[in-house]
Amino acid sequence: MTSERERLHNLFPDLDFDPEALRAKYRAERDKRLRDDGEAQYAEATDALAHFSDDDPYATPEPRDPLTLEIDVAVIGGGFSGLMAAARLKERGIANFRLIEAGGDFGGTWYWNRYPGAQCDIESYCYLPLLEETGYMPKEKYSFAPEIFEHTRRVGEYFGLYDNALFQTRVREVRWIEEEARWRVTTNRGDDIRARFVIQATGPANRPKLPNIRGIADFKGHSFHTSRWDYAYTGGNHEGGLTKLADKRVAVIGTGATAIQCVPFLGRHTQQLLVFQRTPSSVDLRGNKPTDPNWYANLESGWQRERRENFAATLLGQNFGEDLVADGWTDIARRIGIGLVNRRPEQGDLDMEEIALRAEIADFQKMNEIRARVDEYVSDEAKAEALKPWYRQFCKRPTFNDEYLATFDRDNVQLVDVSEAKGVERITERGVVANGVEYEVDCIVFATGFEITTSAHRRVDFDTIGRDGLSLYEHWRDGYRTLHGLACHGFPNWFTIGINQNGLSPNMTSMFDDQAVHVSYIVNEVMQRGHRTIEVTAEAEQAWVEEIVRLAGRGATAFLEECTPGYYNREGQVGKGASMQNSPYAPGINAFNALLGEWREKGDLDGMETG
Repeated sequence: MTSERERLHNLFPDLDFDPEALRAKYRAERDKRLRDDGEAQYAEATDALAHFSDDDPYATPEPRDPLTLEIDVAVIGGGFSGLMAAARLKERGIANFRLIEAGGDFGGTWYWNRYPGAQCDIESYCYLPLLEETGYMPKEKYSFAPEIFEHTRRVGEYFGLYDNALFQTRVREVRWIEEEARWRVTTNRGDDIRARFVIQATGPANRPKLPNIRGIADFKGHSFHTSRWDYAYTGGNHEGGLTKLADKRVAVIGTGATAIQCVPFLGRHTQQLLVFQRTPSSVDLRGNKPTDPNWYANLESGWQRERRENFAATLLGQNFGEDLVADGWTDIARRIGIGLVNRRPEQGDLDMEEIALRAEIADFQKMNEIRARVDEYVSDEAKAEALKPWYRQFCKRPTFNDEYLATFDRDNVQLVDVSEAKGVERITERGVVANGVEYEVDCIVFATGFEITTSAHRRVDFDTIGRDGLSLYEHWRDGYRTLHGLACHGFPNWFTIGINQNGLSPNMTSMFDDQAVHVSYIVNEVMQRGHRTIEVTAEAEQAWVEEIVRLAGRGATAFLEECTPGYYNREGQVGKGASMQNSPYAPGINAFNALLGEWREKGDLDGMETG
């Protein structure tokens, strides 16, 4: 019988590292970061912490009288998911709707994320939606936040959505009124809105995430979350110039994608910067570059959808042809694919065990390169070792930045590794306590991102009450229950756009757009056919739940269980509770979109009842 070592040597005769040693290292690094409290380690931005979420430093309050409206559709959320829903409704001739948004303009995540260096890590030609429709050419391969925010405004202007928008307005409750066959939407402005349909498009990244550190409300200095960046305190703008920090000691808590982008600016301008790190990010080369106008001018109609689908297929290892995007995201998937198609004929047919092993080895090789990059930029050996990520590539969202690592070679920048203590110990009136040491600071910046995988109700601060007084969140108590991740039994004329039991992609705007196309189709069909209501049947909902669980299997869950804690694996608790039921559609976003396309083509609204 062939041993593991012999099998490895036969498949990879030139391997220059020990895979089993790496597996052991990964497990040890994971185990020392596991916490019993899981996602409970994050505090809700309410009560004494509400200002981290509710304050809007980017808009002047605009008082208005309460509105009483009768409309066809209420779209809740003005980020990309809400914009896509509204744009696709407009395309179908549905204009009697309101788009309700808590911020002072369109943008969602990109309205709130204005911290220095904020940038999308998905290339702009895939990420910025409706480029062909609006005729816009992104300035660079990776757009910075101001350009993305301006594009949300461009979409709003192009489709005439400003006339439909209610800004600085938070929904308080959505309730089905049976006798009217309408939803009643109430808001913090005292509005009473009756809508035939509701599209809940609050997005997956709208609620600031805060660490539940003991004493977080006790700090007497200045503090803010990166989604509410306080330029009045720091000075400067998105491009830097944070000159007011020249005499300030600043602590950054969090080392995910947000910190990767803002830390270089803070390191450049603060008297002292302390970065508190529990788990280092995988930091790959960004390699941004200006858009070639000649390339852009020669693109043919349909190029953006083709590019998005190519990106999605490459990430799943389904595209062994040209990689149109060719970036850090697709690099490892491309390597795996090339390794599979370049096998020698005498190796015989592939088996699943060999595919998994080849994927793991390609992953190890990629992460060895990521760790080697740290040594190139950081001269201090202790800092460099602490900054090296010991986990598989997609255990955490990979990051891309050309300045972050070098920042730790600055004399004024200190890295505080809190991995052994599983995080910061506490916050005092004067500063941050970690590893038994109190670090006095003037300002704490929480670079902890948004709540992505906490309970749906926690991420959405209003309730949706369906037929017979059933709360949506009670309906989802044991896990998501939907048809196609977009509608639920017991909630007539109600749809949601986001991440649940549907096609998943790191390029979220493509997900939102495809879902918006499908939801707008259903709304339009109901109106055109003269129906009052449409609702998922209990049987169709149950069948979809079973399909999601069946397709999820154990593969993805087993992978994430081996990962270091993070939001991808619900802080190490991915195998618990309703994880399988809350899985995305395993065959991927392209297969999911094809399924929805076939559903629309049939035209019989299968799995839904009209009334």
